[in-house]
Amino acid sequence: LFLPPGDGPFPGVIDMYGDEGGLIEFRSSLLAAHGFAALSLPYFDFEDLPKVMKEFNLEYFEEAARFLQRHPKVKGPGVGVVGTGKGAELALSMITFLPEVVAAVCISGCSSNTVADLHYGEMTLPGLRFDVNKVSVSDAGVFDTFEALDDPTNPANSACTIPIEKAEGHFLLVVGEADRMWKSSLYAELAIGRLRQHGKENFKLLSYPGAGHRIDPPSTPFCQVALDRVLGVPVLGGGESKAHAHAQEHSWGKIREFLHLHLG
Repeated sequence: LFLPPGDGPFPGVIDMYGDEGGLIEFRSSLLAAHGFAALSLPYFDFEDLPKVMKEFNLEYFEEAARFLQRHPKVKGPGVGVVGTGKGAELALSMITFLPEVVAAVCISGCSSNTVADLHYGEMTLPGLRFDVNKVSVSDAGVFDTFEALDDPTNPANSACTIPIEKAEGHFLLVVGEADRMWKSSLYAELAIGRLRQHGKENFKLLSYPGAGHRIDPPSTPFCQVALDRVLGVPVLGGGESKAHAHAQEHSWGKIREFLHLHLG
């Protein structure tokens, strides 16, 4: 938990990253420098948490949201979530099912639950699966996973869809149009279509031409290819350096504006 100096109270934000696992703290630290009480939340491969993504219980994330909401230096009544990749998808589930969460920033996420089943009470959202036969490998040995995730628009996969229309809070969707990790632009379109279908306009989309998968705060190094901790191989994230740098610079300001607007 990163707290700004002073007594507060400060708007509270949970911060999560993707399928690399572990505890990643730099964005939480930066959020605290900008006046947010920021909880960096690992959800596998850290201390006593499971080593791999097999299944998740939303109660774990609910406990984190309640911890932050009840902290004496956190301004209520609700808290926000920022997530990248798998963390973005978990952020969608949190704002959908947890009343404590009133604002969700989803960076390069999927509108369906993926890989690991998500349980909450009696409910289970199954995870879309990756088909390793749809992974291509370049001559340089770089893995391209763009086509590998099961199609969320296939009716056979409808049970995996996160019912975001149930959310009372607000969404900020951030995507790079040159993301090669997976089809985050399509997934954002599907999410927006689902919200509009239910008469909802509680969202904003930031879509960046030429930007890749991991849109981090400004000055974070851009890597078109990065070693995937889970797969242990170099994976194509996509994007072009100048366009990606612009996306990081622009989105960071908009993310903070969005959080201040909806959390105070």
